[in-house]
Amino acid sequence: MSLGTRRTACSLAFALLLPLATASSAQNRQSWRDLYTVTESRIAMRDGVELYTLTYVPKGKPGPFPILMERTPYGAGSPNMAPSRASREYQEAGYIFAFQDVRGKGRSGGDFENVRPMVKPGQKGIDESTDTYDTLDWLIKNVPNNNGKVGLWGISYPGFYAGAGGINSHPALKAISPQAPVNDWFLGDDVHHNGAFFLQETFDFALWFDVPRGQQAIFIPRNNLSAYDFYLQAGALSNFEEKFLQGRLPYWQELLSNTTYNDYWKDRALWRAFKNVKCAVLTVGGWYDKEDLYGALQLYRASEKQNPGIKNYLVMGPWSHGQWAGGSGNSLSQMNWQMPTSSWYRAQVEFPFFERFLRDQNVDEPAEATVFETGANKWHQLPSWPPKQMKPRSIYLDHQGALNWDQPRDSSAAIYLADPAKPNPYVEDYQTSKRAPGDWLAKNQAWTEGRDGTLTYTLPPLAEDLRIAGPIEVKVWLKTTGTDCDLVVKLIDEFPAGTLAVKPDGQTSMAGYQFMVRGDIMRAKFRESYERPKPITPGEPTLVRFVLNDAFHTFRKGHRIKIRLQSYWFPVADRNPNVFMEIPRAKDSDFRSATISILSGGKNASQLVLPVIPQPW
Repeated sequence: MSLGTRRTACSLAFALLLPLATASSAQNRQSWRDLYTVTESRIAMRDGVELYTLTYVPKGKPGPFPILMERTPYGAGSPNMAPSRASREYQEAGYIFAFQDVRGKGRSGGDFENVRPMVKPGQKGIDESTDTYDTLDWLIKNVPNNNGKVGLWGISYPGFYAGAGGINSHPALKAISPQAPVNDWFLGDDVHHNGAFFLQETFDFALWFDVPRGQQAIFIPRNNLSAYDFYLQAGALSNFEEKFLQGRLPYWQELLSNTTYNDYWKDRALWRAFKNVKCAVLTVGGWYDKEDLYGALQLYRASEKQNPGIKNYLVMGPWSHGQWAGGSGNSLSQMNWQMPTSSWYRAQVEFPFFERFLRDQNVDEPAEATVFETGANKWHQLPSWPPKQMKPRSIYLDHQGALNWDQPRDSSAAIYLADPAKPNPYVEDYQTSKRAPGDWLAKNQAWTEGRDGTLTYTLPPLAEDLRIAGPIEVKVWLKTTGTDCDLVVKLIDEFPAGTLAVKPDGQTSMAGYQFMVRGDIMRAKFRESYERPKPITPGEPTLVRFVLNDAFHTFRKGHRIKIRLQSYWFPVADRNPNVFMEIPRAKDSDFRSATISILSGGKNASQLVLPVIPQPW
């Protein structure tokens, strides 16, 4: 929930400023007021609740025009604001733009519910699909000069609404583009990753977004503390109600009371309900989206299985959350892609997609998968994702910090201490950082090598390029002195001496840069089931198995592959007390250190299964 999901106030600022920023190309020559007739409407839903809606109908053009709509919990805007994302291409082609406050937000009536569950087949009621259906039905019948065709789009939380609107599609709905969509808040998006609670952004977001209607955002003095120190001093999650909330944020307790993958989360998982979609779907995501990378990949996969026969496309670029919506997209953090990835996508994929399905223009159909390959830094247009040429290949954790393509015969172990009093931070500047940087997943990871509480395994420099494309399976055998733990796994590309990045202001050395190709966290008690957590038996070899999100990357000749393991990613993820229990109920006294042994070789061969594309390709 957010422009993505539970997003930070800083991220929200981007969402609120987007309407003015993205219309600037047209405003340079002509005021948007001269281009559109703006109308405010309150559209009645089937249960009588009225939803506030703004429409922008082009002036001085013959029409008729398709309608491009965004449904949002962040404010539909006002008649005094320019239409969001109304770039020159859309303006010149002629589109009606529509924006709607979802029920319970902004100037719409009704009660708001986070990622409102879909009405189950055979039952009656309202959900985001029915609200979209009723809205589109009204727009087609009442907005002047429309051509009877509608598209939905949105980034992050609005991406969820774009996806939900496609379920049981209205006949006029011809195309949707869920971009970085909120999808499943327990398995992979904002609130949890593989069951681990994403503390910092969930709490920060909830303080202003999830307060009851009519109540002011909750301000908590932080005395200039970094996020790391603030959350460490806050202690166990069970402290938060008394210390900070005092009953002002009921939703926080709702979150903390659902600690397994129960019906509460399943009913809110967009991918599970994404059926009976009858329009074209363009799902868009960023390889370095700190909020909703899982959401995009999983929605595309679900649509492939659950909506046979429709036009279903995927775009994955080298972007942070929503980065494709504006700017050139030449770079992210210290990484430079040597091309304007964002502007290329908008001109070559997104705009032609809507032109084809909403205006019947004779433009090329998008490829099934338009995906950017990092490392090689180029776009590919593929007939499937992952590529059918992909072959799983295991890379093994060996003794003394080595990686090996061959399974070690002899069993061995490496040890680190998981200390919840000194949890490993997720960013280098954790002593000053107050919010999660949008690009932190792409930042140099060299600072984490050799830190207490981490283990690093390294492959010798590659003799030739190695390309991977698809999901990455983790199979780590461990022993712990506790009964639960978290496992953070990072797959890293280390750049050799002599590597240079070309930037507008000159060249920068990338020697020793550790680029995290993919990384994520797993709460070990969910290793066999997200519905039925299971304790670890202290001292017993235990397999922790999960899947990292897809990557598309080439490790260049001379680069070194590294795998880094640790137990904490704080305060992005909350601290595991190393005790099997309901963590939101843990007291400060329940947290204790645990010794983690990572096993390798023999029948306990820890490994990552990489989706390798054989050469040549």
